[in-house]
Amino acid sequence: MKRRDLIKLIGSAAAAWPLTVRAQQSLPVIGFLSGRTATDSEAVLKAFLRGLGEVGLVEGRNIKMEYRWANGKFDRLPMLAKELVDQRVALIAAVAGDVTVRAAMSATKSIAIPIVFVTATDPVKTGLVSSLNRPDGNVTGVTLYGIELEQKKLQLLRELVPTGNAGFGVLLNPMRLDLADVQSSIEGAARSISQPVHILLASTAADIDSAFDEIVQEKLGGLMVGTDPFFSAQRDQIIRMAARRAVPTIYDSEVQVAEGGLMSYGASYDETYRQAGIYAARILKGTRPTDLPILLPTKFELAINLKTAKALGIVVPPSLLASAEEVIE
Repeated sequence: MKRRDLIKLIGSAAAAWPLTVRAQQSLPVIGFLSGRTATDSEAVLKAFLRGLGEVGLVEGRNIKMEYRWANGKFDRLPMLAKELVDQRVALIAAVAGDVTVRAAMSATKSIAIPIVFVTATDPVKTGLVSSLNRPDGNVTGVTLYGIELEQKKLQLLRELVPTGNAGFGVLLNPMRLDLADVQSSIEGAARSISQPVHILLASTAADIDSAFDEIVQEKLGGLMVGTDPFFSAQRDQIIRMAARRAVPTIYDSEVQVAEGGLMSYGASYDETYRQAGIYAARILKGTRPTDLPILLPTKFELAINLKTAKALGIVVPPSLLASAEEVIE
């Protein structure tokens, strides 16, 4: 071979080499699938990314993120999940409710993409997995266990708003698959503390307005908002209506209290999403989903907004203030 041709060959090989290296070093992609909006999810997304970082994965450095937001239109989730599968993401984080998890599970039936979920239900009761200790196939995650806390939330609401009225309203989404179980659980919790409840169903913004009309008409003493991604997405409307109609309301997350809601009781969303990020990182580093048991919350937090209480004319009992982890003044 002539020296000139050899130099040309070496030069073309050198030009091609960086492209080959880049292809070999392409970053793994995490698909983040949520029924909520990007704005609504800013805080929990930061917690998820923080969890990834604790195991050494940083967005833009050694992983990439691909986001899909349903913006409260949950019927779009199957299409969004399919988009992530078609992009061959390395893992799907399916958050904001069982409907998101089921969309991801359906889309990954024919391709082994691991799923890390965040949900508020008992994932065994709702059929996401058959065992908490050893979940099936490609699915594991973290649960807020929100629907298991109805009795405690009703107790707190009764402590804040003494009885002597027609009872409390409970706002539920009729579209949830476990509605019958949740309603039965709430009614049982109400009986255990001798507190009447009035079930209010809402799956649209108009339904929420109608629910508050009913609360006023029935002279209910307060409202418990069920744990549901739709209500989280509509929290601005619910908080606004609760203030306008002077309805003492308890939520499942400190996020609503920070934004003007009266009171909340539940697992920390920040900690739950951080744990989900840790699980996602561990799977990308080689741990099998079946070796990661479903994580349950170990601590539940009470948050109270004293400014909102004052606006409602409510004096918060010292016993409640003493047990609150977060008090907003």
